[in-house]
Amino acid sequence: MSTNSRLRLNPSTNLPSINSFGELSNFLRSSVADEDSRLMSESMSQLSVHIEAIIAGLRLNRQRTAVAPMLVDLLTVLRGHRNLVVNLGLPWRGLYEYAAYLQALNNFRVLIGQWLLDGGPGSAELLLCAEDFELVAWRTLGEGMLLIDMYEQWIASDHEHSALGSLEEPQVERAIQWWKKLRL
Repeated sequence: MSTNSRLRLNPSTNLPSINSFGELSNFLRSSVADEDSRLMSESMSQLSVHIEAIIAGLRLNRQRTAVAPMLVDLLTVLRGHRNLVVNLGLPWRGLYEYAAYLQALNNFRVLIGQWLLDGGPGSAELLLCAEDFELVAWRTLGEGMLLIDMYEQWIASDHEHSALGSLEEPQVERAIQWWKKLRL
């Protein structure tokens, strides 16, 4: 990760880290490079509020009647968030992290649906535990934070000048040959 990342660095690893949903909210509030960043950050903030409530609910009990409605509400919020992500502009969609985040959102939605079905509707308790849910939620939100951070770094950099244009002809040819070998 670049040195201009807005994520706080862990002094022991010198890597960016966020360890609580409060730190996540602070990160998201500071993500305002443009209107798309603002909308994305607000939507992710809304996701994190629902996720935090579900984790707290699962830690209290895993009764289907208590937790299932919260999971269904989260599915609705996720659907809206995914629509926002799908409608982001070309600069977002050009980032490698964009596809990874969409995949993480889709996986999260599928897992929530599976957790709701596990044990059947007659089952009084969900088979889902807070730790499993939290792990998948952090993974999903982490992909989104990475997407926002990379987009904002791209906006802040001089993205109009590609490094490929400054390469000598032999370097371009080697890059093309390398790429062809990868595709085989």
